[in-house]
Amino acid sequence: MTNRRDFLALSAATLSVAALPARAAVPMHVHTAPSCGCCHAWADLARARGYAVTISELVNPDAEKAALGVPRTLASCHTVEAGGYVFEGHVPFEALEAVLRDRPDIAGLAVPGMPMGSPGMGDDPDARYDVIAFGGTAGAGRVFYRAGTADPFAQ
Repeated sequence: MTNRRDFLALSAATLSVAALPARAAVPMHVHTAPSCGCCHAWADLARARGYAVTISELVNPDAEKAALGVPRTLASCHTVEAGGYVFEGHVPFEALEAVLRDRPDIAGLAVPGMPMGSPGMGDDPDARYDVIAFGGTAGAGRVFYRAGTADPFAQ
């Protein structure tokens, strides 16, 4: 038999769990370039958004990125594994979250290089750069997201 105090405690616990962001359920592993501050800045932003982030340092970046399916032409400083996808570089969280939500047939997204203003590189919402899909059959090599535009998902 449940008394009032137990009922209230159970209700509060249920509400607390329901209030957690869904993204906390998606573990995120960030492979960072050795001694790269912007990689850790991106990971800190992911944590601030509620992701459970683990970090390891890349030992042989070219080989490790190739093993994860990242095309060499799309390489950046860090590589993220989350939800069965690979996210290369300073991918904006809106694009990452769209992939995790919509589950397109791609291997992942990449922001080649290290564009100023991207997440972890200054975090300027007006910074303009493209996010490229790779792998799979759903538009590999196409622009998936245009950061800094009024309609970033417009094709």
